[in-house]
Amino acid sequence: MATLAAYRDSCPLIKNILLLDSEGKRIAVKYYSDDWPTNGAKLAFEKSIFTKTQKTNARTEAEITLLDNNIIVFKFVQDLHFFVTGGDDENELILDAVLQGFCDAVALLLRNKVDKYEALENLDLILLCLDEIVDGGMILETDANVIAGKVATNSIDSTAPLSEQTISQALAIAREHLTRSLLS
Repeated sequence: MATLAAYRDSCPLIKNILLLDSEGKRIAVKYYSDDWPTNGAKLAFEKSIFTKTQKTNARTEAEITLLDNNIIVFKFVQDLHFFVTGGDDENELILDAVLQGFCDAVALLLRNKVDKYEALENLDLILLCLDEIVDGGMILETDANVIAGKVATNSIDSTAPLSEQTISQALAIAREHLTRSLLS
């Protein structure tokens, strides 16, 4: 059986996914590459990306830029800046699919109130979202509905009142209780 390293050569890899605010400060970031070994190097990279892209108008659709032999696909939504970075040999369309999946999943999870305040209030959902999209640099999922669905089922709080749960969360809890009662 082939090792994971063999698949890494044929699979597109993501180096990092960044979510920054309108001042270039971190909201949620995930690095999958050792290209930036220290926290200082990561912060310097984030600052250089932000500086290079802040004058662009990537609000309606994603933009692409090249920085330090990395392809960066980015999009701005309200006061949030979404970035996906890949190597200079990666396919821009795949990077864009990851970016679009991330942006759309965040919009679904935040109920279309995509701004810094809501992002910080729901940081746990955004970090789960990152985990569902990419693992170790390998792309797992790009469909926003699937990503948001997995995150929503992972974050079900069965102690929350029924009025504060989504229909799918309430059904999942009801199914769990029914299963437990049938098995008892």
